[in-house]
Amino acid sequence: MKTIYQRLDEIMQRIMRESFRENTGLGNEIGYYIFDYEPRYEMLVREHVHFLKQKINDGDYGFRIKEFDLYEIILELLETKGYLEKNFNMEQAKGSEFVFNATKKALRLTGKDDLVIQYIKDRVEKGDVVFITGVGKAWPIIRSHTVLNNLHQILDDVPVIMFFPGVYDGLELVLFEEIKDDNYYRAFKLVDRY
Repeated sequence: MKTIYQRLDEIMQRIMRESFRENTGLGNEIGYYIFDYEPRYEMLVREHVHFLKQKINDGDYGFRIKEFDLYEIILELLETKGYLEKNFNMEQAKGSEFVFNATKKALRLTGKDDLVIQYIKDRVEKGDVVFITGVGKAWPIIRSHTVLNNLHQILDDVPVIMFFPGVYDGLELVLFEEIKDDNYYRAFKLVDRY
């Protein structure tokens, strides 16, 4: 079994390949990838994502990494709409479950006008490599398979990598190695654990 350090080192090798960035060699599949990891390595993965972004974006590599932290997007959208403070008050009065559902409605999650998906789409350019982070922080408001399914419909010309604190076996996503998400079979494993 590879160590987390070996696996993180392989990310740079993968994204540097022109075939990776052009979504070629995938049998006409869209370049969606999952980098799954044990949740205990969350901080290490965050640091490595920051390192990769800085190295690529400050260098002359011919492409840019765009990172989208799902949790930070939620906060920004709620703040912009004037709902963030209301959510805090609502949670004290009505509980977390109520706020989760209200937030999903406010952000139009899973709808055709999903604000999180639109936020990402509006900020991606041809030639970018998209990193999706904050999956664990955004749960249970946003489910990873929902984000991937909705992005698939609108973002098909750039590679997308979701950093997933759990297990992806090529068919199902298990967040935190405990919470089974719906099946998702369209993504490739970015770096195998073995």
